[in-house]
Amino acid sequence: MTQAAQEHGAVGTGPRPLPRTGIAVMAIVNRTTDSFYDQGATWELQAAIDRGLAAVADGAAIIDIGGVKFAPGEAVPAAEEAGRVVPVVAALREQAPGALLSVDTFHASVAREVVAAGADIVNDTTGFADPEMPIAVAELGAGVVITHSLAAPRTELPHPRYDDVVAEVAAHLGERVALAREAGIAEERIIVDPGPDLNKSTVQTLELLRGWEEFGRWDLPVLAALSRKDVIGESLGLPKEERLEGSLAAAAWVIARGARILRVHDVRETVRLVRMLEIIAGTRDPAGPLVHNA
Repeated sequence: MTQAAQEHGAVGTGPRPLPRTGIAVMAIVNRTTDSFYDQGATWELQAAIDRGLAAVADGAAIIDIGGVKFAPGEAVPAAEEAGRVVPVVAALREQAPGALLSVDTFHASVAREVVAAGADIVNDTTGFADPEMPIAVAELGAGVVITHSLAAPRTELPHPRYDDVVAEVAAHLGERVALAREAGIAEERIIVDPGPDLNKSTVQTLELLRGWEEFGRWDLPVLAALSRKDVIGESLGLPKEERLEGSLAAAAWVIARGARILRVHDVRETVRLVRMLEIIAGTRDPAGPLVHNA
């Protein structure tokens, strides 16, 4: 266990298994001052912890904690990033023992810190830009989200070009999945994320959504990170504050095509969407007695 993890009260029980059935809602908690949606609302430590606890109360199965946003910007030293996220992980591990904890990082050194503090999943939005990441995840026994993105971390990819975005994203993810397996990451620990909007235009992301079934080819959980993104805003002509309904529609679309984890800002609304879909499908019992016209 690292010194930072010790200082923040790591529990040391090891990463827990990933959900293999049903649809899990992953709540976003950012310890940044410049996140695209909340703009620093959970920058303060207690605010981040409280947001995570509220998300659990609203039905989130996974809390995803980030210390550096994906968008281009100045590099944040790994030690500083760890200092932002480790205390949140440690607090939530203690106060929300039933939740799976994920950390959004592309640094293997940060992955080691957060798993020591109690995290279960490493959410690498760069798809192993750090070559040490798959090795670290395998050694830690953690879960991993492998995301499709092409640019180097925190850099821009102007005017991305794809001949066939669905096929090319699937091929790239397939290579990353093979790398994970070669490093020794257990099959049941791997999640794939096609990366909507990440180094992709709105037109390309819409094509990605239309071909979403293709990303189930590995029989691995597929994560959909669509909440309030520009693909929603540009499609509907709406600012980020007014993208809830579009985000829910996109979530329903990908669920019908195999998505099993939804990474979202709006937990309560998304959980209700998921539960209603599960009740219609017959995989969840209704919440109360069914008396209407009975």
